[in-house]
Amino acid sequence: MPDKKIKILLIEDEEMLANMYEVKFKNEGYDLVKAMDGAVGLEMAKSMAPDFILLDIIMPKMDGFSVLKSLKEDQSTKNIPVMLLTNLGQDEDVQRGKQLGAVGYLVKANITPSEVVASVKRELEKLGK
Repeated sequence: MPDKKIKILLIEDEEMLANMYEVKFKNEGYDLVKAMDGAVGLEMAKSMAPDFILLDIIMPKMDGFSVLKSLKEDQSTKNIPVMLLTNLGQDEDVQRGKQLGAVGYLVKANITPSEVVASVKRELEKLGK
């Protein structure tokens, strides 16, 4: 378990999924905070400076690509690693996410919540967190 609780911001509009991920991450010792739409998620990212962001793409108010672009353009949030977690599995979506600065791209339909946690853990280890 991490010494200092690592803060993860999950920006996901499907409540059932968000709750499921929250349980998984908390069981692994992480501190997970949820935002149910992109606009709220962007504000939360700026105010709480999480260690990591999991970001859905298709959401109300502001889609994930717009959130990612805004995060990377803002001095206070540009260095926070962002992993896209979505059902969009097209190559052009993956490429767009990477071009905008995402550290990873997970397709929800192809991955279990435990695998999501493992992917985030690997990224955090790469960053020495």
